[in-house]
Amino acid sequence: MGVASEKDASEAMKLCVFDLRRGQTEGQELDKILFFYPADLPLSTQLSVIGLSEGLVTFTRIFSPEAPCEVIEAERHSHVFYEAEPDIWMVMVVEKESEAIWRVDALRRVLKEVHTLFVMFHGSARALVDRDPSGGLVRTHLYYFIMDFLSAFEKRSPLEYCCWDFSIGTKLQLPNFRDSLKERGTLQMLTVGREAAIEVQSLVAVLESCAGDTLCYSLTMFQDLLVSTNLSPIDTVNLFTYAVLRLTPLALSHGASSWSHSRKADTACNTSTGALLLNSGPAAEQYYNSSDASPLLRHNYPLVRPLQHSKWSKGKDGFLTTDIWGRDVNSLVPTCPTIWLRQTEEKMYILAYQHRGLTVILLIPVSSVSGEQGIAMLKQQILENASLKMLKVEERLSRGWGGENAYHVSGYRYLLVDGDRYISRASPPGKVTTLTKDSLVALSKLREEVDSIKGRSVCDNSCHEKDLEISIRAKNNAWLIARLTRGKELYMVLEKSNETLLYASEAVEKFSERYCNGAFSLD
Repeated sequence: MGVASEKDASEAMKLCVFDLRRGQTEGQELDKILFFYPADLPLSTQLSVIGLSEGLVTFTRIFSPEAPCEVIEAERHSHVFYEAEPDIWMVMVVEKESEAIWRVDALRRVLKEVHTLFVMFHGSARALVDRDPSGGLVRTHLYYFIMDFLSAFEKRSPLEYCCWDFSIGTKLQLPNFRDSLKERGTLQMLTVGREAAIEVQSLVAVLESCAGDTLCYSLTMFQDLLVSTNLSPIDTVNLFTYAVLRLTPLALSHGASSWSHSRKADTACNTSTGALLLNSGPAAEQYYNSSDASPLLRHNYPLVRPLQHSKWSKGKDGFLTTDIWGRDVNSLVPTCPTIWLRQTEEKMYILAYQHRGLTVILLIPVSSVSGEQGIAMLKQQILENASLKMLKVEERLSRGWGGENAYHVSGYRYLLVDGDRYISRASPPGKVTTLTKDSLVALSKLREEVDSIKGRSVCDNSCHEKDLEISIRAKNNAWLIARLTRGKELYMVLEKSNETLLYASEAVEKFSERYCNGAFSLD
């Protein structure tokens, strides 16, 4: 199930996960490897990459115990580090190319997203290691989860911006300068009027009443935009990210149209670890069929692969269904999906209902529902009491929505980020594609400089305390502007060659006053 040819993958990108608490005895170094991509690279090469990474982490910790190595720039490669959990590190090694101008922070956000989604479905990697000290369990889960995260099998239109998958054809497409007006790990909100907001609040109240005395959470989306939620910010981001990847109408329609039946054999083997390992390739077999992994094979742990493509569908009753979590032995009804909440560390059932562009996700504690029978009763309650209200909410939101270009501002190409609230808004992707390569490359370099300044502020314990303004005239005479104030960030490209700095500054002021309540005004 590889997502790139061996040659392309080995040259372009390597991604590994390793545990500093393992493999410290001579001859046992292989034990520290929890995941490596490409999996078919020689073990000596894998150990070389991880050995170098471990050495850099250990060395930099001497000088900065609280914030060790984040990135190493070599002549031909960049090594990006992310400590996902204490002593569990993720490292991405990317080749420097003229067409692939990376932002280190964007690549680190990829690693962070992989880990946060993994924890949402499987719990922490450390907990899996403690559960099976041989390492077989965590390796198996990581291998299939990350490979599913990376995998995509067709070239997509730039307008299909809902999914963050990275493969186009046989080559991995990581975030580069063309994504400079995007911010991973943030929410995109739908602006609604007062009456629509009241309707949504009323719907949420009805959904909560369907659960009775049970404390439940909900997340409401329209198309790929968030409408409302009562989850914590970090749990909202995680569930929103997954919904955009696999649950929204655009994600479902894409999955239904893009996958051929030729991949059934690859995706159907999700019932047991033993069955999955038959398709894992030579390098994976060296991990999973080793003597250390034998307890995993003997226990035949079930494996859930929530990021598989084309595994969700809409049922006749409007609820989204999947057999990723298996099926009930007696009734053959698909087992209800579950996730772990980050804030409360509760295991929750996911109930997702969809009507046209509206997707409503209800989370119910597993401990409060009596299995699949209880889930069926809850679904019936929702259909009887909330389905009509969901229809009305969808109609109201549809009438007020301006389409994919709703947040386009003529003459501007922009990105707004509210870091404290994990919210971003940007020019529509179709409008961003009208920018020249020179503008996008220059913006990427500007954002890299801003990331560096922000990083130094964090080290000085002064994050969000200092305002920042940078204006740059690019080679093609476009103005690139960055303004940061009180946790909010604005990035803008103005591609009019006759603009002066004063004109550009006034344009930013107008934008700030009209669309940001003056947050970025200099007065």
